[in-house]
Amino acid sequence: MPSIKSRIYRHLLKRKLAQLRKMNLPLPEARALGDRNSARIFKMPAGISAEAAQIQGLHGEWLRPVATRTPGILLYLHGGAYVQGSVKTTRALAARLALASATATYIVDYRLAPEHPFPAALDDAVAVYAALQRAHPGKPIAIAGDSAGGGLALAAALRIRDEGTAPPAALALLSPWTDLTLGNASHQGKAAVDPFFPDGSMLSLAAMAYSAGRDLKSPLISPQFADLGGLPSTLIHVGEDEALLDDSRILAAKMAAQGTPVEIEVHPGMWHVWQVFAGRFREADQSVAGVGRFLQRRLAQ
Repeated sequence: MPSIKSRIYRHLLKRKLAQLRKMNLPLPEARALGDRNSARIFKMPAGISAEAAQIQGLHGEWLRPVATRTPGILLYLHGGAYVQGSVKTTRALAARLALASATATYIVDYRLAPEHPFPAALDDAVAVYAALQRAHPGKPIAIAGDSAGGGLALAAALRIRDEGTAPPAALALLSPWTDLTLGNASHQGKAAVDPFFPDGSMLSLAAMAYSAGRDLKSPLISPQFADLGGLPSTLIHVGEDEALLDDSRILAAKMAAQGTPVEIEVHPGMWHVWQVFAGRFREADQSVAGVGRFLQRRLAQ
C-alpha cells in the first residue's frame, strides 16, 4: 500500500496540476513558471557540486558527487513532452541520481518544439553524447531520462546503434514516453487515476508539435515501433497509476523478445515520474536508490 506521505503528495500534486491546466498559459509563460516552481519546490541535495558548462553550443550543467565516484558519466535528458522542461526543472532529480549512482552527471537544455521540432532534440542528445565520448575517451557513459527524456534517451541509443558508434553502457528510463500515437490501452484506461494526464489532449498537442507533420510511428519519434535489438542493458521504472504505463510494459516486452537485456519495475500506486519527490517519501527514495544501484553496476565495469 502506498505510504501516507505519498498519498498526501499525490493529492496536492493533482490539485496543483488541475489549477495549472485551468490557467491555460501560453507556452513561454508555462516554461518560465515551470522553471520558477522547480527551483522553489525541489532543492538540491547536499553532497553535490554544480557547474554550468556548454557542450555543442548547448547550455548544460555538471552535477558531481563530492564523495568517491564511478569512472563513468551519466547523460541525463529531462522530460516535458518535448515542449517544456529544462536544466532547472530536472536539476534536483538528476542530482539525486548522481548521488545514488556515485556518478558525474551532465544535464542539457536540448532544443524544444514547436520552435525546434524533430529531429532537433535527438540531434542534440546524440551530439552531446558524442562530445562526451571525445572529451572522456574510454570512460563508460550511460544515458537516462524521464518521460519524453526517457523516450529521447532510447531514440538516441537507437541512432547510436544504427550509426555503428560506441554504445552507451546502459539506459535508465523513468516513465518513458515511447508511443506518441497515444495508441496504448493505458493512455485511456489509466487517465482517471493519472494526476498529469487525465485526458490525452496535452500529450496529443505535444506530439503534433514535436513531429511537425512526420509519421508518429517513425521509430525515432515513437521508439516503441523500432527494432529494439542490440541495445544496452536497460532499466525501466514506471508507476502503476499513469497513462504511460503501457509505453513501458510494451517496450520492455519487445526489448526482451528482441534480445536486449531489460528490467522493468512497476511501482504500485505511483504516478508519472514520482521520483522528483525523492527526499519527501519512501517510494521516491526507493526508486532513485534502485536506479542508482543499476547505473553504478554498469558504470563500474
